[in-house]
Amino acid sequence: MIFKDRGIEIKTREQILAMRAAGLVVGRTLELLRDAVKPGITTGELDAIAEDNIRSSGATPSFKGYHGFTGSICASVNDEIVHGIPGERVLAEGDLISIDCGAIVNGWHGDAAISVPVGTVGDDLLELARICEESMWRGFAAAKLGGRLTDISAAVEAHVRANSSYGIVEDFVGHGIGSAMHQPPNVPNFGKPGRGPKLVEGLALAVEPMLTLGKQDNHTLDDDWTVVTDDGLAAAHTEHTFTLTPQGPWVLTSLDGGAAKLAELGITCGALAD
Repeated sequence: MIFKDRGIEIKTREQILAMRAAGLVVGRTLELLRDAVKPGITTGELDAIAEDNIRSSGATPSFKGYHGFTGSICASVNDEIVHGIPGERVLAEGDLISIDCGAIVNGWHGDAAISVPVGTVGDDLLELARICEESMWRGFAAAKLGGRLTDISAAVEAHVRANSSYGIVEDFVGHGIGSAMHQPPNVPNFGKPGRGPKLVEGLALAVEPMLTLGKQDNHTLDDDWTVVTDDGLAAAHTEHTFTLTPQGPWVLTSLDGGAAKLAELGITCGALAD
């Protein structure tokens, strides 16, 4: 079913379960990549690992060929916020890399991202990545059936503001997801609660905070993809795809459905029985 006035896609139970299958491929691929990140590996080698695992799992990479993108992952290092093209870049000790990955199973998408330290990394970058991930989980915890989309946005922003002076990237936001990777509605990482579309069963969203050590101002490089900070300071990016059930949020790209992280916040995971 589609909300025709907003173009928002509402999935059936069976379609959500198909998205869970895609989400598990993404989650397992990102765990492989997390383990593979080390000084000396190239972003292109990480991309090859991702594509092989996605395809061997019976899925298709969401990113490869998307508007001409050449990779199966986005690999964004240090001051690169999002959409870094994997290739010959060699990761060095002390780098922070965000890896964004998407997969399609039977026409349904999963999309998630992690920020991973390369070897021994400075405390400033570790803290940036930690707050970025925590803010995403606070967004999930704020999502309730009958609530509004910006309840998520406000919770992300509130956690960042309460714990740091980091920049919150405003030009790039989360999104609806389902039979296409990017769908309405947009999911900003800032704003007042109680606004936007109502949160209902069958709605699936990708929530993805992007934080910077300095100002959030950014620009796109000449490759027309890679987004970098204007001040050259580092960025972090974390993302998961989730949906809501009467029991609570279900994080479709998390291997445990988000159960452990949500429990830390006093929230029940709303996983459906397969």
